[in-house]
Formats: sequence, C-alpha cells, structure tokens
Amino acid sequence: MKSFFKPLLLAGFLATAGFAAFSQTPAAGPAGMMGPGGPMHEGMGRPGMGPMNPARMQARMERRHAALKAALKLTPAQEGAWATFAAAMKPPADLEAKHPDFAEIAKLPTPERIDRMKALHTQRAADMTAAMDKRGEAAKLFYAALTPEQQKVFDSATARHYGPAGRLGGPRDGKGPVQQKP
Repeated sequence: MKSFFKPLLLAGFLATAGFAAFSQTPAAGPAGMMGPGGPMHEGMGRPGMGPMNPARMQARMERRHAALKAALKLTPAQEGAWATFAAAMKPPADLEAKHPDFAEIAKLPTPERIDRMKALHTQRAADMTAAMDKRGEAAKLFYAALTPEQQKVFDSATARHYGPAGRLGGPRDGKGPVQQKP
C-alpha cells in the first residue's frame, strides 16, 4: 500500500510546482515591455535585426540613388532636377531627436502616459504625412523632367516596393521589380 501512494504524492507535488512556476509574472525590462531595456525597444520592434544603423541606411540609400542615376543616363539639363529629387529623398537630420524619452514617459501615471503616447503618435503621423507629401511632389517634378524612356526605367526601379511582392517579399539586391508569374 505504501508504494502505491509514493508515485501519486510525487505526481501531485510536481503538478503543484509546475502550476506555481507558470503562474509567475515574467520579468520585463526596467520600464516594461515598450520602455527602454524592454524587448520591443532593443530591436526597435524588428526581431532578429537589432537596432537601426543610420549610417548604414544612409550608405544603402546613396548606393541605390547612384545606381538609379546611372540607369537613367541623365543629361546635363536634368542634373538640377536630380539634385532636387535626391535632396528631398534624404531623411531629416533631426530624426533621432524626435524619438520620445521613454524614461520620462515611464514615470507618468497610466492615464497621462496614454495621452502622451497618443499625442506623440498624432504628431508623428502628421510629420510623416508632410514628409511623404514633400517626397511625392519632388518625385513628380523629377519624373516630369525625364524622357519617356527614362520614365520607364524610373518606373521599373521604383515599382519594387509595391504590389504582391512589395515590401515584404520584393528583391533586396537592387535588380528591379519582381517578375510576375503569368
């Protein structure tokens, strides 16, 4: 009889210990999930990619612009339009300064933190819309300065971000748009 209760008692103990372990609240970063040190902040919400590197992004953009300019075979008369277009495509210099101070926000009570994050989101959306409008107008002006053949090259080079194979599955080697299967 004694040997029958021993495994039962052990199983009950293990089940209780397992339940206690799973009911624990997981440890978060110093200011929670979204604050500094939290898992979403470390990689800026991009798992496996690490923090953004502005210098590397700038170098990549310059390589892509140089390849596009070479493919377009611009005339000297089009150089001014290109310079205006390229300048408009550059990210603003104060991009890093626009990030919120997560340590300051973490100190706020929850209702104030919600209001602060909502205001920051609204401002960021307005800034992004203004930047998109500026870039769109610059692209339209540059496009108008191109010949029909150059416009086809420009369309091909810039279409890689759109369509079914766009942002999530488009080519990353600068070789133009994904060929659609018939």
